[in-house]
Amino acid sequence: MSYQLKRRRISQFAQVLFLNFVRKTKEKEKGDEVKVIGGVKSRYCIRVQWALKLKGVEYEYIIEDLKNKSPILVKSNPVYKKVPVLLHNGKAISESLVILEYIDEVWKENPLLPQDPEERASARFWAKFCDENVISEVWEAFGAQGEQKKKAIESAQESLTLLERQVEGKKFFGGEKLGYLDLVVAWIPYWLSAIEEIGEMKLLEAEKFPSIHKWTRNFMDIALINQCLPAREKVLKYFHGCLRSYVA
Repeated sequence: MSYQLKRRRISQFAQVLFLNFVRKTKEKEKGDEVKVIGGVKSRYCIRVQWALKLKGVEYEYIIEDLKNKSPILVKSNPVYKKVPVLLHNGKAISESLVILEYIDEVWKENPLLPQDPEERASARFWAKFCDENVISEVWEAFGAQGEQKKKAIESAQESLTLLERQVEGKKFFGGEKLGYLDLVVAWIPYWLSAIEEIGEMKLLEAEKFPSIHKWTRNFMDIALINQCLPAREKVLKYFHGCLRSYVA
């Protein structure tokens, strides 16, 4: 290969690098476009809002009418057609746990997941346990009656006991800082009390679950957490409707 040809190729390569640098610089100057398609009372949507606020990311919240799903929701989440959906520069990310990890990967400030691989895997395990086991068992107790309700409450409390052990002696589930698992379990301080009230039952007794109660106080003391919470009247009304559908 001649000397002139080598120089020409090096020059072309440098030009490509320069153009990529200019493009990325312009993208940074333009800034990220972040939108969240969500509901008003959804415990899954609010965890995404909390994560973005913890990261200091500005976003637009698009309230979805789940009884009359919009074209943007159907297009963004064609498989499940559910909220939440994160739209980041036109890219759609669905499922709240997946969205939390995506947020943590893209915006490095204030990490949500632990850096240690074992601790990170543990946080993912308990997050899945909470979403797949605890919530479903609480929901079953909410809709049950008589002896079946008593058994469902006992089952839900067994799972809550396992969560209790994960936060014993800690300020938050991950230690001293609010993190991924806290956001996943965070339906407990606000939504669970509404479920207990409407369902006429008591699941989270302070004597049985002192660590979760202490964690609840620590969590609710954080100012930005309260910024996204829906009005309690709306949450109670929602669960009233859910209970009516169970009884019908």
